[in-house]
Parts: sequence; structure tokens; C-alpha cells
Amino acid sequence: MPQVTGHCVAVRQAVQTTPVPGSRQAKGPLCASPEWLLLGEITVLQPLWDPACPCCPTSRPHRPLKTRPIEGSAHRGLEPWTGLTFMKVHRTEATMENHVTQISREDLEDLREAFNKIDIDNSGYVSDFELQELFREASFSLPGYKVREIMETFIAGDTNKDEKISFEEFVSIYQELKSKEYSETFRKTITRRDGIRSFGGTSGSSSEGTQHSYSDEEKVAFVNWINKALAKDPDCKHLLPMNPANDSLFASVRDGILLCKMINLSQPDTIDERVINTKKLTTFKMTENLVLALNSASAIGCTVVSIDAHDLMAGKPHLVLGLFWQIIKVGLFADIEIRRNEGLISLLEEGESLDHLLSVSPEEMLLRWVNYHLCNAGTQTIRNFSDDIKDSRAYFYLLDQIAPKGEHDYNMSIKIDMSGLNEPNWDQRAELMLRQAARLDCRQFVSPHDVTSGNSKLNMAFRRQTNGNFMESEIAEGVLQSESKEEKTFRNWINSLDVSPNVNHLYWDLCDGLVILQLYEKVNVPVNWKKVNKPPYPVLGANMKKLENCNYAVELGRTEAHFSLVGIGGENLNEGSPMHTLALVWQLMRRYTVLVLSDLGDGERVGDQIILNWVNSTLNNKRKDTQISSFKDKLISTSLPVIDLIDAIAPGAVKWEMVKRGDRGMLSDADKLNNAKYAVSVARKIGARVYALPDDLVEVNPKMVLTMFACLMGHGLKKANR
Repeated sequence: MPQVTGHCVAVRQAVQTTPVPGSRQAKGPLCASPEWLLLGEITVLQPLWDPACPCCPTSRPHRPLKTRPIEGSAHRGLEPWTGLTFMKVHRTEATMENHVTQISREDLEDLREAFNKIDIDNSGYVSDFELQELFREASFSLPGYKVREIMETFIAGDTNKDEKISFEEFVSIYQELKSKEYSETFRKTITRRDGIRSFGGTSGSSSEGTQHSYSDEEKVAFVNWINKALAKDPDCKHLLPMNPANDSLFASVRDGILLCKMINLSQPDTIDERVINTKKLTTFKMTENLVLALNSASAIGCTVVSIDAHDLMAGKPHLVLGLFWQIIKVGLFADIEIRRNEGLISLLEEGESLDHLLSVSPEEMLLRWVNYHLCNAGTQTIRNFSDDIKDSRAYFYLLDQIAPKGEHDYNMSIKIDMSGLNEPNWDQRAELMLRQAARLDCRQFVSPHDVTSGNSKLNMAFRRQTNGNFMESEIAEGVLQSESKEEKTFRNWINSLDVSPNVNHLYWDLCDGLVILQLYEKVNVPVNWKKVNKPPYPVLGANMKKLENCNYAVELGRTEAHFSLVGIGGENLNEGSPMHTLALVWQLMRRYTVLVLSDLGDGERVGDQIILNWVNSTLNNKRKDTQISSFKDKLISTSLPVIDLIDAIAPGAVKWEMVKRGDRGMLSDADKLNNAKYAVSVARKIGARVYALPDDLVEVNPKMVLTMFACLMGHGLKKANR
């Protein structure tokens, strides 16, 4: 490369002597053309504007950039506004060789700021854990397949394979993402990361450099919420109140009691509290509590596939906060379901079908609810729970709309003071708004800083709190059929497996086949993803693409999984037929459940009779008199066969004073339900991943009863082989 001097003409000559094939380089002086970068294994130049040069427009702003000369270059003696920015950018993909891409100085500065926000530990590189944290946040707004594609681009952009991304590689990767129209979403994902803490793990792999991070703001919010919610629980008095200023939250989960209580707070009666160990807590008893909490969290739809009792006992911050958020979220959004709150039908948009509204996620439903009230207030609506709420304007108008107006005898009128809208300082305005929220008893989760920084997770929880306190049904109830227990069990099982997107409506959310295909992979049925159509689907022919996925799902079920799918076609799944969808999902769940029986062969070859024979032989070997003839045996309604089986495979786990035997084997309905609750919780406590509900035992639902015994069989075989 020719020597570069301090004058613009010399720069022009230098660049003109190194043409790039296929480039979009403008003719004439380089300094008169837009700023640009050369990408590939070549030098990247960022010309600035020289006001002294006759060919440079004098109207351009002159902002100096930090320069880093390439070794051996003649970059010296240049004024800040006439200097060149030199840096190495390696090839990301073969398609980017000898390619010229335009990028402005402003974009470069923005990218540097974005890079610094992702670079939590300030190492100068973005490592794998920092990318994982970024994409974990992105998954709230990005479909799983997009996150995977972006991650693949980053992996490809790591040209020297050192498992970390330099800023130069970051710029190249951003340009590649831009070509795929992901860059805008990607940049929005890099929100303010103030208060993010980085720490090393304590596992063996952590000593080799594994890093994780967590948000101080979320920790403080969760501590305050838990302190209030469980303040009167006598079993938690040794833990509460926790101090939000320290790490007491992470230590509080060690004995498992707090987690079990939080799960019951979120979904009442999930755990029979008679099963929780609360006294003389040895390490073994604390581990039992944690196993009970994890299996119960999975049963209500939380994803716990990457967490075990040892992680929680060690108080790993990112895992503790992640699990707490999932549990809190399940409880917060439980009522944002049309079948449980038919007043939400008023949120139907013009031309929208009721079936589609049924499938809308709780987050989107909450956003619609907020905008419904903002429209009634005659003010601007919002698009998200981050940037659009930073000025507290939407909050003020929402509180004014939902505040009691004294129209009924049982409530008094509360007038919201709207004068805070005139406060120019956003932090002070947020504090004034939260004072008004406190008058409605819904000041939870957020601080003024959480509002002004746009913490979407905490602001969404705060909005849900206001929604929960003041949502009234506006139409007659009984219009919709509620979700059956079987449908709910299937939905929670699917969501616990970390599929994307989350399933809110069992039939509608499975009608494009993507979730079903993910479930196939969970049960060891290989999926050729090259055959799968992924969103966004084209405007014309979108349903045809979904139908092709459903046809492929049925084909896999017949040819690879060997399911019984007589009379079931892709069109049935695509149309959301309950009967046909349940038939396929049940067989997927059954295969998932019996996969743990590895000693007996692959899942599809384990018949019901094998499981039944094992149950009866195990009971007989332990001299139990509660053997069953089938999974429809009426004796199962007492739960005594289940409880006896648990005692047979885990002696000492059952507290017999808690079990009702009845007079001559006859039990009341209340005693049957108490036994069933106890049986399900003890099964989860000893380590069986049980999704069946107590009602399934009382009503002798043969499908769920089968999964119950299969889980216990898997646990028993695993324990026997140790």
C-alpha cells in the first residue's frame, strides 16, 4: 500500500491504487463519497472529512474518531478530522470476501457502545457466556430459531476460533446480521445493562473460565416481593425478611423451603406441605426439599432442565434468579387467560377470531389490556414494556383509568394525582407515579430507576400487578369452555421441555407443527430441519407452509416413532382438532416418560403390560396387598397402590400417619384427595418427574396413571442399578 500522508488527496491516491473487485467504490475523490468500510481479509479504512480539502463538503460534521494504526502503516502526523481509522477485520464467511459494505461513523460509535454493554467483564472481548446472557434476554422477543441463527453467525464470525469475539469481528458480524435484517432487533436487545454483575461459577467447568451474570435490580425486586408475600409464613421465619442489599436471596434457597412455598404461592396446592421437611434439616433433607421443588416447578410449566439440587444448594445466582422469575411469572400471569377471565374478550381486535385471541401469550394480552385503557384515556398507546414506559406517562394514565371510582358500595373512590406528569426529571416523575400506585396497593417489583431504565421484565410484572388488582369481567361468564386438566398437564409438560415458542393454547400453538417437531427431538426421534418451514411465513401461502410441517410431523410419527396415528393427518393438526392433537401429544408424552426405562429397551417397545407387571411384582416382593389389575383399577382412586409402591422403592419416604386407610378400604372423597396430593408430592420428592395431578389418581385417568407408575418404575430401576 502506498505511503499515506496527511492530505486528503494522498488518501484518495492510496485507495485508488488498491481497487477491490466487485466493490461499490464511487468514482472521484474518496473523501467526497460516503464513509465506508472494506470487509474481508483486507485493511479497513474509515475516511473522515477534511474541511481544508476543496473536494470535501464543508457542511459535514467533523467528529474525531479514535484511530489505531496498522503495523507498518504511515499513519502519523494527521489532524483528528483528517485522520484515518485503521483496523483489521477478518473474513466471516466466504460470501464476504472482497466485499465492500457501507457503514457510517455514527454506526461505528453505536456499535462500540453496544459492544461495551455486552462485554460485561470489560475484557475487551465478548465471550460465549456473555453471548448466552444476551440471547437469553433476546429470547423474550425473538423466536428460538432466530436466536439460533444469530448465534450461528457469531460462531462463524469467530475467525481465529479463540471462542471470543473482538470488536473488529463484532463489526463484521453485525454487517452480516444486517444483511439478514436481524441487526435492528439485535441492537434493541442490547438494552441498558447497568447493574449486571459478572461472577465465576463454582463447578469444575467454572474453574476453566465459565462466567455468568445477574441483575441487581431483579434481585432487589424479587427480595422485596418475597418478603411481603411470605411475611406471615411460620416455616419461613428463619429466612425472612431478607436484605435486598446483600446476597441473602441466594442463600435462602439452600434448604428448599422457600422455593416450595413460592411454588404454592404461584400455583396453590401444587405441593402438599405435609411433605416439606421443616425440622432438623440435614443435607439429605434439604436436598429432598430441593428435588421436590424442582420437580414441582417442572409440573407447572417451568423449565428446569439445566438446574439440579446441588446448583440451588450452592446458591448460584443466575440459576436462582432464573427459577424465581419463572415461578413468579407463572403465578402473575395465571389469570391472564380468557377461559379464566372472560372479560378479556373485549380485547379482540377488529377482524380477529376468538381462536387466535385464545392463543395470544400472557405478555401480549397484558400489553393489549394496557393499551385498551390508554385508548380509553385518549392518550398514546405503547408497543413494549421497556422504552415506551420510561417517562411514566403511560403509567399515570393507566392508574387513573383503573382506580376505583366509588361506583359500588364495597369500594371507595381514589383520585389519582396526575400532576406528576409535569415533573421534568424522569426519576422523580417515576417516584411520584409509584406513590400513586401505592395508593392502589400495587407498588410491587419496580423502583423509579427500573422504570426510567426500561427494565422490561420488572415493568411487565408491575403492569401485571395493576392488572390483577383491577381487572373486571365485562361480559357474562360461561361463554367459553375452560381448559381441561388433561390439556393443562400436556401444556405444562411441553413448556417444561424448553420449546419455542411457549405454548399458551394447546391446539392453536401446535398448528404449524414446529413445537411438535421439537418434541420429537426431546424423545430421540431425529428431525431433518432442512425439510421444515420456519417463520416468518409468506403472506400468500402461509398456511400451506404450516400444513407441510404438520404433514412431516405425522410422517415422522408413523415411520420413525412408530406411533398409532390411524385417521390422523397433517390437516387435523393444522386445523387444531382437539381429538387428533391430543392423540399425538399423548403418545409423545408417553414415549418421553418411558424413555427412562432404558434397561427395558427403547420407549416404543415398552408396553403397558411390562409396566403393570413391574408394579405388581415390586408390591408383591415388599408384601404389599395393593396390587392392581390394570391402570383403570378402582383401587387406584385411593392412591394406596401408589403410596405402597413409593414405600417399596424408597423406604422411609412415606410418613404413614399422613395416609388415610379408611374403614375396610372405604375412603371418603376428601380422604382420597388428601392421599392423592400426598402421593404425588412424595413421588416428586424422591426424584420422580411426575406431571400427573392428584385428580388424575382420584378419577383414575388411565393415561396419567400410566405416566405416574412409569416415572416411579424409572426411578426404581435407576436406584437399583446404582
